[in-house]
Amino acid sequence: MLVTTIIPVFNRAAMLRRALESVLAQTHRPIEIVIVDDGSTDSETPAAIAALAGAHDAIRALRRENGGPGAARESGRLAARGDFIQYLDSDDRLLPRKFELQLAAMRPEHGVAYGRTRYIDARGNELAPTWKPPMVARETMFPSFLLHRWWDTPTPLYRRAVTDAAGPWTTLRVEEDWEYDARVAALGVRLAFVDEVVAEVHEHDEGRLSGATTPEALRYRAKAHELILSHARRGGMGEDAPEMRTFSRELFHLARQCGAAGLTAESKRLLALAAGIEQRWDVKAYGAFASLFGARAAGRMAKALERWR
Repeated sequence: MLVTTIIPVFNRAAMLRRALESVLAQTHRPIEIVIVDDGSTDSETPAAIAALAGAHDAIRALRRENGGPGAARESGRLAARGDFIQYLDSDDRLLPRKFELQLAAMRPEHGVAYGRTRYIDARGNELAPTWKPPMVARETMFPSFLLHRWWDTPTPLYRRAVTDAAGPWTTLRVEEDWEYDARVAALGVRLAFVDEVVAEVHEHDEGRLSGATTPEALRYRAKAHELILSHARRGGMGEDAPEMRTFSRELFHLARQCGAAGLTAESKRLLALAAGIEQRWDVKAYGAFASLFGARAAGRMAKALERWR
């Protein structure tokens, strides 16, 4: 069973080498590695990719115009030959028995296998993942995946048939991974769980984009949330599910953030989606205020009230 690991990279030669070494150290064979250079602008990253591809027959290298991590992963997905697909960011790493353990856990009814993830800070210290729910065995991704993306990009191993059915990655640059996995969740795939650490996520001084609150990032997050909601509905989740009501409050929160950032269209769409799930007085009151005074004024007022509280 050939496992293809897809590694998008942009200006990260040193981190790429560490990530790549973790794949080459896998106890399972056969493997292939597709490195996708997402338009790196430095000289070190293309040189490192060329050297690594020349040294290992299992490595293939692609280069594309910069399009963000989702677009780069999609280029790798289209080029993959494996029966199973592993996505790995260039700043993370896999533990040596990841493929061996996850493949052994899979039965014919399982579409995805996952395990535990270790989090490492910029100084090399292990972090307790207080921002995520405890990792436990689950049979399916929905409904809980609507509340949290409770795994990280390197954690799951997908059957190729699942990634084919899920379709292409979007060109979103923030929360593109949550949106992609929500599409996988909508397929109703069954999960296999390995109760061991299988991957590491490393923090570093460059930071990550997922928590960004710039107008550009908020625009991506708004689109991602709209798509995630559509996937949840397609996956059979009803409006009265507790997870849908919680997601409605997340939509409302994001609508206020978009309003404060001047993203009027995004704020209106998110507010309408929130109201469509759950009719709440605060959503109605905010919507009325925004209609009278504008989304930016309403968002800034809400932001000031949150600080005051």
